[in-house]
Amino acid sequence: MVIKLFHRHSLLACVCLLVIAVALCMAVNFSGGTQPAQTSLPEGSMSSVASSQAEEPPASSSAQQEPPAVTAPAAAEEMRAVWVPYMSLDMSKEENRSEAAFQKKFDAIIAGSKAVGMNALIVHVRPFGDALYPSELYPWSHIVGGTQGVNPGYDPLAYMVKATHDAGMEFHAWINPMRVQLGDTPSILAQTNAYNLWKEDAAKAGWIVQTDTGKYFNPAYKEVRKLVADGAKEIAEKYDVDGIQFDDYFYPTEDASFDQAAYGEYTQSAAKNGTPLNLQEWRRANVNALVQLTYSEIKSVKPEVQFGISPQANVENDLKIGADVNAWCSVRGYVDYICPQLYVNFENPTLPFNVAADQWKQMVKDDNIKLYFGLAAYKAGSDADDGTWKKSNNILAQQVSLGRQTDCDGFMFYSWEYLNAEQTKEEIQNVIKQLNG
Repeated sequence: MVIKLFHRHSLLACVCLLVIAVALCMAVNFSGGTQPAQTSLPEGSMSSVASSQAEEPPASSSAQQEPPAVTAPAAAEEMRAVWVPYMSLDMSKEENRSEAAFQKKFDAIIAGSKAVGMNALIVHVRPFGDALYPSELYPWSHIVGGTQGVNPGYDPLAYMVKATHDAGMEFHAWINPMRVQLGDTPSILAQTNAYNLWKEDAAKAGWIVQTDTGKYFNPAYKEVRKLVADGAKEIAEKYDVDGIQFDDYFYPTEDASFDQAAYGEYTQSAAKNGTPLNLQEWRRANVNALVQLTYSEIKSVKPEVQFGISPQANVENDLKIGADVNAWCSVRGYVDYICPQLYVNFENPTLPFNVAADQWKQMVKDDNIKLYFGLAAYKAGSDADDGTWKKSNNILAQQVSLGRQTDCDGFMFYSWEYLNAEQTKEEIQNVIKQLNG
């Protein structure tokens, strides 16, 4: 009797398990198999725009076929972000720099972004070692005050975060970690700018370096790294941001004169204990220390805030400017997401889009790290890259389709201005259909 009862129960259990398995399969098929993306640059990234043509042997030279249709994930599950560079927020040339005028400008950005299906804004809040918010570490940006160091009388970041959230979108604070001045922008550096605070102190010589293109922080020094990381921590601590993102500006040059003194001091010290790192390895180690510190500082105050970096598409270029993208993609503790700026099309002779997409997918080895693809909305319909962007009006749509096949976690478009421009009208309409199709 006991044996018969056991078999009867076993049979019943097997039937139940079979029913549950079928239900689970149906649920997976219904959902499209897409995992929700966590929260998530450039102007901003003109360095990457310029270098996307740099020499790097493509992994494959095969012609790109139009990708097959891929079922669209729900907008809430797929990152669909647009970068809002400082130029789009610039009030410095406006006669009316009032709080109301700024809010009106930003409200239009929200409305225009939502109209084309975006669910996140990546907003420039620290473009030149300054801030679009009241900071204890950086002077006010000329973007809102007219002149660097001038208080506009309100908190732009507080409004932008609230307005973005009220619209049901994520807000990511975009930072240029190294740049202090680009050419003559800003034309005046505040007395509280780190450059002016440090330039007369011999002990701090080399902390900010003047090059042919501008002034940049030197990450060789722990004090400089701490300032940058503390700035990110300050944002996370004071504002309800969903993420903080570094642009691709790290070392502005490969020229050894940039940090010659600091590297000389390092090699003398390191030689006592072994073989020093070469210059590129040492620079990557400095940037890695900065990235790790920034990550830990953000997490120390708000673990839920995502930290990401948007490097150049060309990995060799990244490595040359101190961006150790292989490490960032492989080990937890550097970033929560990576968004390479894949500002190339399928016909790029050096790095075709499909080759770049596959390369970055293979690089992300930690399942906890999200992979977003940065797409060049600004090139759509233009003469860029020998006119190859004019050969089709659905290049961005094809890139979204391929990105989904590659199983990336979403897309970020550069930039806001090109979502609603005549030049890009057809491409944007087609990419919207692809996003929502």
